[in-house]
Amino acid sequence: MMATNENLPPNVIKQLAKELKSLDESPPEGIKVGVNDDDFTTIYADIEGPAGTPYENGVFRMKLLLSHDFPHTPPKGYFLTKIFHPNIATNGEICVNTLKKDWNPSLGLRHVLIVVRCLLIEPFPESALNEQAGKMLLENYEEYARHARIYTGIHAKPKPKFKTGAISESTTALNVDQTNTTVLNKDLKCAVSDAALPLPSPLPPSTAAATIATRGNSQDQAAVIVTETGVSGAVAPTAVTAATQKKEVGLAKAHADKKKLDARKKSLKRL
Repeated sequence: MMATNENLPPNVIKQLAKELKSLDESPPEGIKVGVNDDDFTTIYADIEGPAGTPYENGVFRMKLLLSHDFPHTPPKGYFLTKIFHPNIATNGEICVNTLKKDWNPSLGLRHVLIVVRCLLIEPFPESALNEQAGKMLLENYEEYARHARIYTGIHAKPKPKFKTGAISESTTALNVDQTNTTVLNKDLKCAVSDAALPLPSPLPPSTAAATIATRGNSQDQAAVIVTETGVSGAVAPTAVTAATQKKEVGLAKAHADKKKLDARKKSLKRL
């Protein structure tokens, strides 16, 4: 009985999640990985048949089963898509040294998947699980290739794509440190919020008047200080009104001062 992710050591869970995230973000050539949402120790992969082989144009789904002793013991590999191949049994079991005597705990899932795809390029009939395919490959390659192409055409049709974001969701469920992802998500949210911010509202009349008073009576200065431009470039009406009012007040005051000065001059002449 295979173990669920709950029975794997925390350090193994964390490493597994990192590997899955890496495989999702930068998959090996011709390989797409998916995750079983109910059991993270079951890794699915769709392998494209390599060009120039009898498996060309086919898509083969396989799975890797990780035991509770992983990575000290190798995963077990199975093809779920029927395939005519010396090193793949009729029940889908994969026979490759990497998953047996050559296994090393330092080998990752990426290495295993690449080796399996290479097996479609260069079979090893000497250690065949499918004896018919192995014998045919050694004695009559053309006949072997014809059988393999027939299987490919019938069974290895493109599969439904894995659910988008499944691996990201899975790594989150595995309680992996997602600091970088969290920071990225915050940046994205900030970018969306900034984009959605409304244009600044016009300054209230009191604020506009105060701003103009501190900057002098120049209409140009006041217009520069209080002018707010929207998307179309239109000047905020409040700013213009305030500037005009201030100018009128200034002119009236200057006119009154001039009258007082003229009156004083007339008084002096009378003296």
